[in-house]
Amino acid sequence: MTEQIASGLVDYLTRHYAAIKSRLGRIVGSPDLASDALQDTWLRLQARDEPGGIQNPGSYILRIGVNIAIDMRRRQSRAVSLDEVNAAMELVDPAPGTEHVAQVRSDVQEVLRHIEELPKRQRSVIVMVHFDGLAQKEVAEMLGISLRTVESDLKKAHDYLIACREPDG
Repeated sequence: MTEQIASGLVDYLTRHYAAIKSRLGRIVGSPDLASDALQDTWLRLQARDEPGGIQNPGSYILRIGVNIAIDMRRRQSRAVSLDEVNAAMELVDPAPGTEHVAQVRSDVQEVLRHIEELPKRQRSVIVMVHFDGLAQKEVAEMLGISLRTVESDLKKAHDYLIACREPDG
């Protein structure tokens, strides 16, 4: 666009700004978006250097404004709103924190130490039931003892471990 044509389009936009803004606002559905798009249109017209005449400057300027408004809407639709950012900041991480993990590990080590203190048969029974996942009847058969003895050893082991967890135990 020659300098004279670009200047003519800028002059046209300046003289008919209110009417073009009103029309563009109806097309894009937002007067604010229309205003922003026309500001960018004015900047583009200043930078244009294309040869050739423009038959209908109003339609030409309006088309540029519509295209700019569409581009702006696309950019806005990809942007995250402040409310969305604030909501994301309030999300709680479901993973346990390092302090919690360290405490659980310490607790497990303490329980394992107390299990080691149990008499051999009680230790075998509690390990086979709780760690190996065997049924009490299977444990009785494997150890060659009665089901009642397995139940008794399991209860004694549980009672001991519970007593160890109590503050004065």
